[in-house]
Amino acid sequence: MKKKETPASVPPQFARNKMKKSFGQVPNTSYYELGSLQIQKVNGEYVYIAPVEFSDFFKWIRAGSTPGYFTLSATDSSANPKFVKTEMVYTPSSYFNKEIERHIRLQYPDLIFFYGGTQLEINDDGKPYYIQTYGDFISARNGFKASGVVVVDAKTGATKKYALDQVPAFIDGAVSPEAVSLQNSYFGNYIHGFWNSMFGKSDVKLPSDEGTEANVSPVFDSKGDMYYFTDFTSPKEGVDSMLGYALTNARTGKATYYTGNLEESYMDSQGALQIIEKRFIEKKWKGRMPILYNFYGEASWLTPVLDSNGFLQNYFIVSAANPEIAAYASTPNEALRAYKTAQKKAAVPLTVPLSRKRKKRQGRSNESTKKRPVIIQPSPSC
Repeated sequence: MKKKETPASVPPQFARNKMKKSFGQVPNTSYYELGSLQIQKVNGEYVYIAPVEFSDFFKWIRAGSTPGYFTLSATDSSANPKFVKTEMVYTPSSYFNKEIERHIRLQYPDLIFFYGGTQLEINDDGKPYYIQTYGDFISARNGFKASGVVVVDAKTGATKKYALDQVPAFIDGAVSPEAVSLQNSYFGNYIHGFWNSMFGKSDVKLPSDEGTEANVSPVFDSKGDMYYFTDFTSPKEGVDSMLGYALTNARTGKATYYTGNLEESYMDSQGALQIIEKRFIEKKWKGRMPILYNFYGEASWLTPVLDSNGFLQNYFIVSAANPEIAAYASTPNEALRAYKTAQKKAAVPLTVPLSRKRKKRQGRSNESTKKRPVIIQPSPSC
């Protein structure tokens, strides 16, 4: 990560709390409630988006449309939510033919919308659209491969279908997190088939459930492209060693599984959360949204720490290779500086790039001659 860059590190729980406290900006507040949160890139900025939804059927009857959505920076914890006024008629909380999923299914009755509901996406002009991923079953009704996305104008209800390679540029999450989570589960459990998952369990690995959206966490690369991150751990109880991690392109659905040097051991996300819980046991603070980063050439977990009321307290960074190396501060950049100091004190080399230290493989974990990343296939090997 470059020196002046700040990761999208505001946890969704904290963002949601701030939006709720700003709900007085919404006209006829008693009619509405806050909808689901998504992270997106809008005009080059990483922000959380949350629509305003109807609170019940009778409020929908009286109002007929919702008044807009909230945005909040995903990188600056001191930023305040902004309410954007724009009429939305076709929403998840509307009824009858104005309910967004029903509206989509009426327009495209032959498409398969099996994993994941609708998500709100905002274009760079601030115009809201609802999207839903469609695809195909892989084997019978097992597995799901995303093929495209249906885009709906939230005001007019105009719909259009796009294949994944033709999705408009403003859409970050064309593939739903639910579909990606299912794909990760099949890859981890059935990498060598169903019977191996039951008995031999060779190379079986379990995806983490610490993600912020359907057990995966959206992250952005240096180009601004969104990926879903998931780390994998051993099915054995009491083991908090990370076996590898997967990154899935949120626009194309292409997933790659990475694994480290077989002679090294990296702590998984659950282990990082346990360290934070022990560090702040008296205050009862807990970590949320752990993400693996390359900080100063070392695999490191960056985790926002929240109190029992959901308020952000600090940012905690811990080495995935050496849990003794850790630091925390009130902002990500301050935590990075403190972490660099902790690394120096521990005499950890800062000049060896993580990409050189990490060895990549393909196939079985005991085949040390194959070190390339594994491309995750959408189908279970049953």
